[in-house]
Amino acid sequence: MSPVDPDKGVYGISVAAELAGMDAQRLRMYESRGLLEPDRTAGGTRRYSADDLDRLRRIGALLGDGLNLAGIAMVLDLQDENGRLHHRLKNREPTGNHGHDTTHSTDDAATTKGENRS
Repeated sequence: MSPVDPDKGVYGISVAAELAGMDAQRLRMYESRGLLEPDRTAGGTRRYSADDLDRLRRIGALLGDGLNLAGIAMVLDLQDENGRLHHRLKNREPTGNHGHDTTHSTDDAATTKGENRS
């Protein structure tokens, strides 16, 4: 048996709502506000993934911390962007010089400045 892709929508709305500790109407509202984008079957039925369930739990935690839905949207966007940037940095090849030109040392720069003096 192969492991389930955490991004693959496999749970119907009632199961996802129960697993997240919320009612189905709340999941629909979060989707309408752009906080969540579940997969859809060919017939249009919502399918929630393990990643969606994690996101629902984060939404619930942020609501518990006193944020409103607009604030939660901003936090989730920032967390998603942070995750993407972290992934890019993690997968970047080390360059040693981090993109900086290391052909001139500080001694060379000092000598160049000294040569301009009369």
